[in-house]
Amino acid sequence: IMADSVSLQFVSPYAFEAMQKVDVARLAALSDPELRLLLPCLVRMALCAPADQSNAWAQDKKLILRLLSGVEAVNSIVALLSVDFHALEQDARKEQQLRHKAGGSNGESILVSQLQHGLTLEFEHSDPLRRLRLALSELLAIMNKLADSNGEFFLKSSELFESPVYLEEVADVLCILQAELPSLLPIIEVAEALLHVRNGEWFLCLLVANVPDSFSEVCRGLIKNGERQDEESVGGRRRTEALRQLCQMNPSQALNIRAMVVEECHLPGLGVALTLDYKPDTADEAVSPLVSYVSGLLLGTNGKVRTWFSMFIRNGQQRKRESSSVLWQMRRQLLLELVAILPRSRSTHVPNDSDMDSESSSGYSGLREEHVVKASVLLRLYCALMGIAGLRPTDEEAEQLLQLMTSRPPATPAGVRFVSLSFCKLLAFSTLVSTPEQEQLMVMWLSWMIKEEEYFESAAGVSASFGEMLLLVAMYFHSNQLSAIIELVCSTLGMKIAIKPSSLSKMKTIFTQEIFTEQVVTAHAVRVAVTNNLSANITGFLPIHCIYQLLRSRAFTKHKVSIKDWIFRQLCETTTPLHTQLLPLIDVYINSILTPASKTNPEATNQPITEQEILNVFQDGGKVRSQYTITTQLLILYYILSYEEALLANTKTLALMQKKPKSYSPALMDQIPIKYLIRQAQGLQRELGGLHSALLRLLATNYPHLCMVEDWISEEEVTGTLPLLRKMLLTSSSCKYSQTQLREAFQNVLSGGSRLLRILEHLTLLSAGDLIPYAEALTASMGLLLEDGVSRRILQTVNKLWMVLNTVMPRKLWVMTVNTLQPSVKLLRQQKYTQNDLMVDPLIVLRCDSRVFRCPPLMDITLHMLNGYLLASKAYLNAHLKETTELERQAQTVSNLGLSGQPDTPEVTREELKNALLAAQDSAAVQILLEVCLPSPQEDIQSAPGIPMRKQVGDAGAGRGAQGEREAEGGLLSDLSEVQCLICCLLHQMFIADPNIAKRVHFQGYPQALLPLTVAGIPSMHICLDFIPELLTQPQLEKQIFAIQLLSHLCTQYALPKSLSVARLAISVMDTLLTVLTRAKRFAFFMPTLPCLVSFCKAFPPLFDDVMSLLVQVGQVSAADVTTKARDIDPLIASECILEIPLSESKCSLRKRSAEELGGADPDVQLCYHIEATFMDIISSSTQAL
Repeated sequence: IMADSVSLQFVSPYAFEAMQKVDVARLAALSDPELRLLLPCLVRMALCAPADQSNAWAQDKKLILRLLSGVEAVNSIVALLSVDFHALEQDARKEQQLRHKAGGSNGESILVSQLQHGLTLEFEHSDPLRRLRLALSELLAIMNKLADSNGEFFLKSSELFESPVYLEEVADVLCILQAELPSLLPIIEVAEALLHVRNGEWFLCLLVANVPDSFSEVCRGLIKNGERQDEESVGGRRRTEALRQLCQMNPSQALNIRAMVVEECHLPGLGVALTLDYKPDTADEAVSPLVSYVSGLLLGTNGKVRTWFSMFIRNGQQRKRESSSVLWQMRRQLLLELVAILPRSRSTHVPNDSDMDSESSSGYSGLREEHVVKASVLLRLYCALMGIAGLRPTDEEAEQLLQLMTSRPPATPAGVRFVSLSFCKLLAFSTLVSTPEQEQLMVMWLSWMIKEEEYFESAAGVSASFGEMLLLVAMYFHSNQLSAIIELVCSTLGMKIAIKPSSLSKMKTIFTQEIFTEQVVTAHAVRVAVTNNLSANITGFLPIHCIYQLLRSRAFTKHKVSIKDWIFRQLCETTTPLHTQLLPLIDVYINSILTPASKTNPEATNQPITEQEILNVFQDGGKVRSQYTITTQLLILYYILSYEEALLANTKTLALMQKKPKSYSPALMDQIPIKYLIRQAQGLQRELGGLHSALLRLLATNYPHLCMVEDWISEEEVTGTLPLLRKMLLTSSSCKYSQTQLREAFQNVLSGGSRLLRILEHLTLLSAGDLIPYAEALTASMGLLLEDGVSRRILQTVNKLWMVLNTVMPRKLWVMTVNTLQPSVKLLRQQKYTQNDLMVDPLIVLRCDSRVFRCPPLMDITLHMLNGYLLASKAYLNAHLKETTELERQAQTVSNLGLSGQPDTPEVTREELKNALLAAQDSAAVQILLEVCLPSPQEDIQSAPGIPMRKQVGDAGAGRGAQGEREAEGGLLSDLSEVQCLICCLLHQMFIADPNIAKRVHFQGYPQALLPLTVAGIPSMHICLDFIPELLTQPQLEKQIFAIQLLSHLCTQYALPKSLSVARLAISVMDTLLTVLTRAKRFAFFMPTLPCLVSFCKAFPPLFDDVMSLLVQVGQVSAADVTTKARDIDPLIASECILEIPLSESKCSLRKRSAEELGGADPDVQLCYHIEATFMDIISSSTQAL
C-alpha cells in the first residue's frame, strides 16, 4: 500500500524516547541520519526562549547547541525560523477566504504568485519565506479538498511531497509551519491531510516525532475519523499503516492505541496488526497476546465490539487470500501457535488395535501438561471465530484442529476441561469431520473417553468429569432433545453459538448405534457414584444431571432398572448452598413413581422411598440423626409433601388404571418435625434457593393449620431482639433444671409455687429447640394448674412457654395438651386421642375440663388448638374426598357394567356432604364458644354479665351504685370477661375468614343476652347488616325477633347509612306483621322488639316519625282488643295516670309498678303499658341528648 516510503528512514523508538524525555545524552548518541530527522524541534529548542530557567536546562541547552554546531542543515532551518510568521498567517487566511468564495477551485493564490517552473524547481530556487509559502499553499489545498470530499478517499498527487531529493527539506518546512502556526494548522487536521499524499506516513511520523507530546492526540484523532472496517478501502489501509508506523516509533503506547481502537470500534485490522507487532517483555507461556486479544473481543460482554470484530472476520474472508491482509496474517499466526502445541507425529492415520494399546504409538502421544491450558484457550477461540464470527476454516486449519481435539491430555483438572471442550466443539462443528478416516479417529477418541473417564475423575480429583457429559448427551440423543444438546454445548463452551439441529444427525447416529445404546446408558447411570457433599458450589455436569434426564425419558422403568436407592443416597449426600438440580430431580422422580411409562404397561413405575428410610433421616438422638444434614431432612420433607400432593392430583388417572400407590402413613408424618424444619429453612433461605418457598406452598395446601398468621406473628416475638437480649443472661447453653425437677415442682404448685415459677422463668430463656425436651413434662402437668389458688403469673408463663414450643412442634404439642386437659372422668378411663381423631372431630378440643373455660391463659391455648384443628379438618376431609371419590366411582362403574337403571352417585353429592359437615363443625364450635361466654348462676350473682367494653347510654346517670360496688369487688377484668375477650377475637378471625359462618350462626340464633357482647366485642359483626334483610323474611317468628334485636345493637354500634336503611326495613316489617299476626303472636313478637325501637331512635333521630306512627298503630290495635272485654281498670285512665309519672323515674320502676298493679292481666293490657314505656324511653333519651 505504501511501498514508496519503505526505503525512507523512520524515527527509531530509541530516538523518539530521547525526544520525549529530552535526554541530551541519548540524543548525542544518535547517528547523523537519525539526528537529521529531529532537527526542526532541536533548532527551535535551542533558539527559542525557554520557560525552564533552571541551571540544569541551561547546561542541556549548551550541549544541544554543541550537537547542532556540526550539522550543515541547521542553517537552513534557522533561516526558516527567521521569517515573519504573523504576516504569513494573515496571507494564508486571506487565501483560505478567497478559495472559500471561489468554491475551492485552484485560482489565484495570495501565498504563491504565478509559478514560472514546476513546484519542485520553484522550491529549490526559493528563499526560506517562499519555501514556507509554497509548502503552506500545497498543504492548505489538500486540507480544503479533504473538507469538501464528504468522506470519500482520494490520493493527491504532489511533486513537493513525492520528490525524494527534497523530502527532508519539505519535512523541515512542514514541522516549522505546524509549530509556528498551530491555530492555522491543527496537528490532527495536518495528520489527516498527510494520509492523502504519497510518503504521508513518513511525514506524519516526523511531524509527531518533532512534537512528541502530540502522539496520543494524533492517534486518537486518526482512529476517531477512521473507518469501521479498515481493510475494505484504500483509505482505511493507509490509515492503519500510518498508525502502525506511529506505534512502531513509540511501542510503549501500542496497547493504549489498541484500546482506543476497541473503544471507538474503528479500524479492527489495526488492533490485530498492533497485537501481531507487540513483543512483550516477558512472554506468557500459557496464552499469547493475539489469542487473549481476539478472545477478549469475541467472548467479552460488549455486544457492540463482538459484532464489529465479527464483521471484520466475515468481510475479510470474501476477498482473495493476500499475504498483506491483516486477517490472513492473524490466521497464519494462530495456526502456527496451534501446530506448536500439537503432540508429536499426529496424523490422520488410524492405528490398529495393537497400536492403540501400545504406549509408544507416536500417533497417540499425549498432550503435554504445560500445553493443556493453552490448547483449551485455542479451542475456545476457534469456536468463537467459527461460531460467532463465521470463520470458515481452510483444509489445513480443519485438519490441525481435529488433531488437537482428538489428542489425549494428562489426568488433571485442566485435562478434564480440555476433553469437555473438545467434545463440545465436535458436536458444534461436525463439519470438521469430513473423511471416513477422520470419523473413525473421532469414534476411537470417544471410546477412549468412556474408558478413561473413571481414571480421570479419581486422578484429577474433580467431582464433575466428562463422563457425566457423555452420558447426558447420549440420553439427549436417545430422547431426541437436540435443543438440550445445543444448550449444553453453548453452556460448556461459554458462548452462544447458532447450531442447526440437522448438523447433529451424524453424531446422533454414532452415539445411539455405536457407542451408547439406551440400555447401556441406564445400566451405566445406576453404577455411577453419587456426588459427595453435593452443593451449588460444585459446577459442571454431574451424575445428577444424567439421572434427571433418564428419569424424564422414563429409561429406568422401560428397562426395569431400580433408581430409588441412588436417589436416596444422593439426597443424603447434600449440603448448602442447595444444588439447583435437586428439586427438579425429586419432582420428576415422583412423577415416575405415580405415572406409568406407557398405558400398555401400568406396572412400569419406580419404587418410592420406604417409610423406614425416611424415618431413619428424622430419628431422634444417637448417631443416626448426626449422619444427615438439615438440607437432607428438608429435601426428604419436600419429597413427602410433593408425593402426597401429586398422589391427590393424579387420583383420577390412577383410578382409571385401577392402581392405588401407597400413601405415607399418618404415624410417619407425626414423627417428622415439620414446623421445626420450616423454621430452620427460614433462616437458610439464601443457601436453600427456592426450597423454602416451595415448602411453604406445600404446607399451605396440605397443612394449613401450620401456616396460621398468628403463629408467624408469635414467631417474630420469639426470634426478635428482646429474646436475643434475654438469652444473653444465660451463663451456659445447658439448662440447669431437669424434666424430673419440673414435674416435681408442678406437683407442689400450691405449696411451692415460687420454685416452679423460678424454673419456668429460666426455661423462657431457652431457645425453642432447646425447650423441646421439656414439652412432655410441661403439658402433662397442665391439668394441675386448674386448681384454685394457682398464681396467675405461673399460668401466664406456662402459656408463654407453650406458645414458644408451638413454633417448633405444634402437632405433637396439641395432641399432648388436648389429652392432658380432658375431664378427670376421661383421664381415669385412660382415653387418649390421636392426631387423626382430632382432625376428624375438632370439637374434641372443647370437650375439656370445664375449669379451662374460666382460666384465660389455658383458654387461650385451647382456642389456638381449636382454630388449628378446624383448619386441619378441612384439609383432611378435602384430601379424603379426593382419595376415595375416583376409586369408588371406578369400582362402582366396574360393578354396574351391564346393569341398567343404576346411575352412579353424583360426585357433587359427596362434595355437598363434605361442605355440610365442615359448616356444621364451624357453627357448632361457634355456638359452644358463645355458650361459654354466658355467665354461670354463681357469676350472675357476683357481677353483671358482659364485658364493660362500652357503657349503655342509660347507665350514665343514677342507679349504678350497686353495680359499681360489684365491679369494684370483683375487679374490672374478671376471668369471665377475659375469656369473653379471647373468644371474641377468635370469632372475629373466623367471621373474616369465612363470612358464611357468621350468617349461619345468626340464622341459627343464640341467647339474646349475648348480643351486647358479640356486637361490641367482635369488630366484624357489621357484616351482619348484609343478611339481616334475609333473616327478617324467615317464617319463624323467633328468627325475626332475633334479627330486630341484633339490628338494634348494630345500629347503636355502627350508625352507618346502611344501618339506617336496614332499620327502615325492620320498622316496615314490624308494621306489616302488625296487620297479619294473631293476638297471641302479636304479644310474643312486640313485647321483646318494642325496646329495640328506642335504640333505632337513639342511633337515627330521623326515624322518630316512623317509630311514633308504628307505636300508635300497635297501641290502637291493642287498645281496641282491650275495649272488647270487660275490665276493672280503664286503660285510658291508667294511661293518664302513667303520663303523670315524672320523667325522672326509670323504666324499670314503671314496669315494676305495672306488674304489681296488673299482675296476671291480659296480654293486650301488658302490651299497652309496654308501648307507653317505650314512648317514655324514647322521650327520655331525647331529653338526655339535649
